Amino acid sequence: MSDSKFILLGQEIKKGKRTVLDLDVARLHTRNSLRIPIIVERSLHDGPVLLLLGGVHGDETNGVAIVREIIRKKYNKPKRGTVICIPVFNIFGYLNQSREFPDGRDLNRMFPGTASGSLASQFAHKFSKEIAPFVDYVLDFHTGSAGRENFSNVRCVLKQTESFELAKVFGAPYIVNSTYIPKSIRESFNKKGKTILLFEGGKALELDQSVIDCGVNGAMNIMKHLGMQEGEVKVGKAPTIIEKSKWLRAPDSGMFKSLVKNGSQVKYKEVIAKVFDPFGEFEKNVLAPFDCYIFGMNTSPIVYKGDAIFHVSEETK
Repeated sequence: MSDSKFILLGQEIKKGKRTVLDLDVARLHTRNSLRIPIIVERSLHDGPVLLLLGGVHGDETNGVAIVREIIRKKYNKPKRGTVICIPVFNIFGYLNQSREFPDGRDLNRMFPGTASGSLASQFAHKFSKEIAPFVDYVLDFHTGSAGRENFSNVRCVLKQTESFELAKVFGAPYIVNSTYIPKSIRESFNKKGKTILLFEGGKALELDQSVIDCGVNGAMNIMKHLGMQEGEVKVGKAPTIIEKSKWLRAPDSGMFKSLVKNGSQVKYKEVIAKVFDPFGEFEKNVLAPFDCYIFGMNTSPIVYKGDAIFHVSEETK
């Protein structure tokens, strides 16, 4: 997008200027308005518009910390183009330390929303009309949920050439082929013809510095690749590309103990966990069903039969 004249939320952002805008979310029953701060940094030179988005789920604090760190280090001040930062997207969930909106809805299943729907749907609609059309690229930062921890990975549709190339540039240890979930923010941006990457790392309500560093470095790599920042893209070891994946499930109810670390490569029939009862009557081994990489795991000490315990690769390259 050429940003020779860039207007957002009714306000023109001049070249070379930093602007903090407020997106109205809702009016509370106390008559106070709840607003989301949006930090916009525009270069003196035209270029792409990149959105850095954290906290779509309010309890996913690693994503908030990644965007915050980018702002703190002034990495969001581009040499070319415009960077829009929204550190806390779901401000209701962030304040309540919960995943959902106050109406119990998952905001990431409400897009593009409607003007007359639920609170979450109204917010999704407002964002879809007033922010989404004006960006070209999106980095959406997430973590695991419901007691699950994700090893740092980037998700995209591998068949979409541009997003796959950006995923490789990002530099996370794993790239996971992931189809678009209906009514997700990612699907909504794709339908608008925008390129979006979803980063996953760590778990809810926890700050993991290695995950934060991976997200910050990945964002910088993307900006360098797009010509928005100067310098060379810094990618270490080539990523493992996971074309197909599945969740392994608990063979029984009981206490759960993982014997491997998240991010590990394991071999066929390797004992990767144990499930046992609190009375010392049984203990079951969980075996790797094939050679695979583990990039997500359950961190709960107690599981029920059928609970997802390891997210593993089925096909890689």
